[in-house]
Amino acid sequence: MIKTFKNLVISGVLILACSGAVLADGNAFTPLNFDDVSYNPNSSHRSIASTSTTTTKTVTPAAATTTQEVTGGNDMQGAILKLDNAQIEVRNELLNYRAKYNDVDQQYKLIKAERKALGKKVKDIEKKIKELDKIKEKTRQQMI
Repeated sequence: MIKTFKNLVISGVLILACSGAVLADGNAFTPLNFDDVSYNPNSSHRSIASTSTTTTKTVTPAAATTTQEVTGGNDMQGAILKLDNAQIEVRNELLNYRAKYNDVDQQYKLIKAERKALGKKVKDIEKKIKELDKIKEKTRQQMI
């Protein structure tokens, strides 16, 4: 019963996940020239929207399209270059922080070793003081 319910839930989730692709109407979206192109959902190719030209007014949609493509291409290239530069800056910053981290880590290890050595010396000296106190106490007892 539980296994069947689990399979039903998994199947439902898969159906819901895939339904977005199935129900999409297929509108074409090209960010560089989306005004010039229309999409016919019944055919598998794009068709350029018909433009009406009159004898008194000349419209050149091809020139506008190439200008948009070049501008869009330059904008995209510029954006990619900016992202590359930002990535380089972040990597350089990472290298700087790694170097600082390694320096601090080395200092920490050095201080930790020094602390350990000093702690050992303190214990040795405390041990000597206790031994001297014991010897002093034995000497007092022998004097009495």
